[in-house]
Amino acid sequence: MCALCAHVCSAADTRTTSSFVTPPIATHPKTLRIGDLEIANRVVLAPMTGITDVPFRRQVAGLGAGLVVSEMTASADLVNGRPMSVLRCEATGLGPHVVQLAGCETRWMAEGARIAEASGADIIDINMGCPARKVTGGAGQSGSALMRDLDHALRLIEATIVAVKVPVTLKMRLGWDDRTINAPELARRAEAAGIQLITVHGRTRCQFYKGEADWGAIRAVRDAIHIPLIVNGDITSFETAVTALEMSGADAVMVGRGAYGRPWVPGQIARRFETGIAEPVPTLAAQRSHLRTLYEDILGHYGQHIGLRHARKHLGWALDAAAAASCAPADSLRGWKQKILTAEDPAAVHRSLDDAFDNFAWSAAA
Repeated sequence: MCALCAHVCSAADTRTTSSFVTPPIATHPKTLRIGDLEIANRVVLAPMTGITDVPFRRQVAGLGAGLVVSEMTASADLVNGRPMSVLRCEATGLGPHVVQLAGCETRWMAEGARIAEASGADIIDINMGCPARKVTGGAGQSGSALMRDLDHALRLIEATIVAVKVPVTLKMRLGWDDRTINAPELARRAEAAGIQLITVHGRTRCQFYKGEADWGAIRAVRDAIHIPLIVNGDITSFETAVTALEMSGADAVMVGRGAYGRPWVPGQIARRFETGIAEPVPTLAAQRSHLRTLYEDILGHYGQHIGLRHARKHLGWALDAAAAASCAPADSLRGWKQKILTAEDPAAVHRSLDDAFDNFAWSAAA
């Protein structure tokens, strides 16, 4: 086994076992309802800043995810018409369209929600889970910082719900730190205010993304509410999805970093819940096709100048996934990434991608 493949295997979640071969169909519905909306399946793509833009969401949805959520959008920036914030509300080729808003002032959250609804949003999601310092710190304490002041969090929730006719949902963490695990209380109060669905990431804000997501701790949220619940954090495969559902009692799973470079993962998990059949990793030819499609969509969405740079993270993750699938040598992967991620011309990127995938195919056959 090559070093890269060994790294991938060693990263497998130790909370799962091979005994989870069929989905818990008897205890979980095949679809998910948010207000009057019926979602096709119970696997959701997480909102991720700088990643879940329209091109990536469109691809993940096309590959089978039941729901895909926009990047977090600052409500004040949206109200003030900042171009990138407005772009995040675009919904071309997406439905249902979910816009996630963040903010700490009721007037901005209410007006931002109205703008998002007018732009075509079918669902407004409120962010009370982002742990980033630039979001939680300073004067504009938003994201998971709101879990330190539940009364203010409720005022924001109520203002958003009153402002729109579409369903409003909420994403949170377990709490600010391990001394203030207040997700069950916030969830209960949010449901009473009119929130239609809650997502919980199984870490506190102070954990950021360290350690393991505590899916079992989310069970207390399940016991506190009657609306649909989504479990989030460290869900990278069907096996982790099943374990997370069983430990949390949630109705659906949300995949975040597990989709980096692997946009097919949410759809594969969803189909296995439906059929019980495990699908293989897509062939290198299919992975190349997915990457080409995403790359061209990104360039078309942002324009070449911004798109070239924005696409690089996706190119890097996709190359990692392809190299792992083919057991390509680590030094070969480094060389291809250096060449592709510094190219300034789309044609050069395409040529190098073709060469890299041909090289990976040779490694797989060796």
